[in-house]
Amino acid sequence: MRQFLVIFLLAFFMWGCTTSKVIYAPVSDAASIEPIPKKGFHKVKKGETIYAVAWRYGLDYRYVARRNQMTLPYRVHPQQKIFLVGHPKKSLPPPVEKHELNAPVKIWTWPAKGPLLNRFSDTNKGLNIGGQMNDAIFATAGGRVVYSGDGLRNYGNLIIIKHNSLYLSAYAHNSKLLVKEGDWVKPRQKIAEMGNSGTRRVMLYFEIRRSGKPVNPLEYLTN
Repeated sequence: MRQFLVIFLLAFFMWGCTTSKVIYAPVSDAASIEPIPKKGFHKVKKGETIYAVAWRYGLDYRYVARRNQMTLPYRVHPQQKIFLVGHPKKSLPPPVEKHELNAPVKIWTWPAKGPLLNRFSDTNKGLNIGGQMNDAIFATAGGRVVYSGDGLRNYGNLIIIKHNSLYLSAYAHNSKLLVKEGDWVKPRQKIAEMGNSGTRRVMLYFEIRRSGKPVNPLEYLTN
C-alpha cells in the first residue's frame, strides 16, 4: 500500500509539472525607465541619440529637444550634457518636424511570430514574445530607425523606430541588428533576428510609446 501511494504521489507531481502554465518573469519592467539623475542632466555616451536618451528616462523626445534648444536632426555627441528637467524658454517655439514622416499609423502588425509570454502590465511595459534563436523580427509599421545598439540597460541589442511625431516602437534582446540609425524601414520589413541579449531566454521584448509614455501594444496590433 505504501509503495502504491508513493508511486501515485510521484505521478501526480510529474503530471502537475507538465500541465502547469509557465509564466516567465517580465525581463524589462518599470525599472527600465530610469529615474532622472539628481544633477538633472544626462551625459551622452558613444552611440546614443536624443531618442535613446529620452527613452531611457521615459520622456517625450520633443520635450528633451526643446529643453536643450535643439532642432532637427537633433544631433548629439559623446560627453554632451542633455538637460532633463525644467521648462523650455517661453520664447522658444516647439521644434518643427520638417522632412520627417508624420502620417498616422494605419496598421500596426505583429513584430514576431511566437507565443505571447507576458502581457503589458504595471511592471511590464511591453510584450514578451517567445521564439527560436535568429527568428525574424519585423518592423511593426513604417518609419525611421532612430537608435540601433546595446547602450540601454535591460534591453540588450535594441532597435527604436520613429513612426511619426507621437509614436516610437522598440525591439529588444536581438541576436543581430540588420538596420542602423537613419535607415528608413517599411512595414513588415525584417530589421533584426531574435536572441537573448540581456535576458535569460530567447525572446523579443516589444514596446510602443506615445509621447514618451509606454502604451499597451495589444490595443494597437491588428495582425
